[in-house]
Formats: sequence, structure tokens, C-alpha cells
Amino acid sequence: MNILDTIIAEKHREVAARKAVCPVSELESRPLFTTERRSLRAALLQGDTSGVIAEFKRRSPSKGDIFANANAVEIASGYEAAGAAALSILTDAHFFGGSSEDLTAVRAAVGIPILRKDFMIDEYQLVEARSIGADAVLLIAANLEKQQLRLLAEQAKLLGLEVLMEVHNEEELDWWNPWVDAVGVNNRNLKNFEVSVQTSFQLYEKMPKESVCISESGIDDPELVFALKNIGFQGFLIGEFFMKTPDPAGKCREFIQAVRQLETLRNGAITSL
Repeated sequence: MNILDTIIAEKHREVAARKAVCPVSELESRPLFTTERRSLRAALLQGDTSGVIAEFKRRSPSKGDIFANANAVEIASGYEAAGAAALSILTDAHFFGGSSEDLTAVRAAVGIPILRKDFMIDEYQLVEARSIGADAVLLIAANLEKQQLRLLAEQAKLLGLEVLMEVHNEEELDWWNPWVDAVGVNNRNLKNFEVSVQTSFQLYEKMPKESVCISESGIDDPELVFALKNIGFQGFLIGEFFMKTPDPAGKCREFIQAVRQLETLRNGAITSL
């Protein structure tokens, strides 16, 4: 059994336990269930956007603790002030040290879109995502059957949530359907956790252009963002690179400023030719 299989097995147990404690009717009665959503897609298509989706996570299965005692509101608010276009909040507790409470607290503190980052396997989690204040959800092709992903994407849209479909190879691009708002190439192989940003460069031309295109994981250099933007990527999900520092928000600000300086320099050089 690989790491992904282990995570999904645990997620089935976790979701079943939560269903037994908190029925859908209770989730639907929460105040955040009916609040207006913010669009991740629109945020990434704005002309002046940094394109950075800054991620909050305390640990990972491959690295262990990254920033174990991190404060979600403090860091997420800092990300927003630094110029992040959107946020990704890990809500998996067992493997990533996150919680639904983290996302709800962040929702009250920021005005930019929030992606609920978790391993979604059940419609219950979509209702849950809406009830805790998420604007978008992640659906991972590697742990869903094609029809299952389509059904979850459709249900998410009916709930007013946007959908980021995550792929790791060309075959998984076939999971795309019209309910998907954005496609993210995860440069990290979820079966062995090896990272190669070349995966994004290799898959871009085959990605559905109806969706916003996002590169995820392993992005640690402004030059990479510049190169990925040049071929057409509009979003860049960055987490560990920020979170492994004492000041994630400060690192995010420094990174975004470096990207913008690089764009000004390169684009200015092209204009002067």
C-alpha cells in the first residue's frame, strides 16, 4: 500500500465518523453555508494578479512537521497582505495537521478566495466545505474514478463551490469535465512524493484551455513562475516553500515581489527591442 492508498483508507474512516456525529442537515444550518462565495477562477484571471495560491499547512506525510504550531489566521492574513491571489488551507488533521476550524477562522479574517485542500471522496465533504466557508474544493484524479470525479464536481457546482481538479499525468487529464473550473498539475507524485516541475511543462499543451491552468508543488524560484506564466499557466500553488521558514508571509511577499520585478525587467527588455 502506497502513501496515497493509506491516506484514502484513513479518509473513508474519518468521513464515516463525522457523518455519524454531524448530519448534513446540521451542516446546512450553519451561517457560513449561505454566505456569498468568492471566485478562485476570477481571482486568477485578473490582469494584475500575482497568480500565487499561498498554502497553509503544518506538516506533510513526506516531510513530517513543517511548522507544527503555526497560527492559521496570522499566516493567512499575512499571505493576503503579501499579494497572494488566493489561499489553500489544509483541513486534513491526521496527515497534514490541519482542521476545518482553521479554514473557518481564516474565512473570517481574509477577503480572498479559499481552496479547501483535502482528499475529497464523498459528497458529504462538499457540504462540509460549504459550511466551513470554503470557496473552492480540490478533486484529485489519482484517488477518484472518472465518473466519481464528475459527480462530485457537479455536486460541488450545485452547492456554489468552484472545482480545482488535480492531475499528475496525461492520462488523468481525461477526467476533465465541464464542471471543472481549474486544472492543477501536481508536480509531486502522490504515490512516492517525488517532485519534478517538468511535469507542468510537459502537460501544459494537453491541458483543457476552458479551465484555468495551475502548477502545484516544487515551485521555489521566481524564474520558474515567470517561465510557467510564459507558456500559459495562470496559477501557482506554493506551500512548503513558504511554510518551512520562520515567517511564511514575509517569504511570500519577498517571492511575489521578485516575480513582479522579473516580469518588469524582462517585459521591459522585450518592449525596447
